[in-house]
Amino acid sequence: MKYFKELQKAMSLLAKHPKTIFIGQAVEYEGTGLYDSIAHVSAEKKLELPVAEYLQTGIANGMAVQGMIPVSIYPRWNFLLMGTDQIVNHLDKFTKMSNGMCSPKVIIRVAVGSERPVDPQCQHKGNFAEAFASMTQNIHIDVLNEPEDIVPAYERALNREDGVSTILVEFADYCKEK
Repeated sequence: MKYFKELQKAMSLLAKHPKTIFIGQAVEYEGTGLYDSIAHVSAEKKLELPVAEYLQTGIANGMAVQGMIPVSIYPRWNFLLMGTDQIVNHLDKFTKMSNGMCSPKVIIRVAVGSERPVDPQCQHKGNFAEAFASMTQNIHIDVLNEPEDIVPAYERALNREDGVSTILVEFADYCKEK
């Protein structure tokens, strides 16, 4: 499907940048639906982490402070919730807390869990885009509803120079439907 192909293209675009690194669970090894879209990315560009979302978000923040551009991948919003403190109280506030001296950028990739063919129930298919938008001021939320939205959105996130991080919201069901 085109949605999935566009995700692969976007991940290739990110992988070409010398400062990017993909971090999270199932980035080097299969295990989540997002793995297939980065399977073609070189292992040198990936850092496999345990299921420890708070740790993952902290590592991404630290990498960004050091000038890297981490692409922090969460297979579902419901997992990203574990890293909310690091996102809302740290990543969103670095520029303000440092009087503009530190403006790290993290690209956060998150999916709304699939409902078809099997409904995983409410604990795996939340969409908290609006909630995060209301809790943050320096994080842009980009909801990827259509295949043609994907590559331009990831390109914008990568090329931002304003110290604003981006959360890109994907839909697992669209990989098979659009």
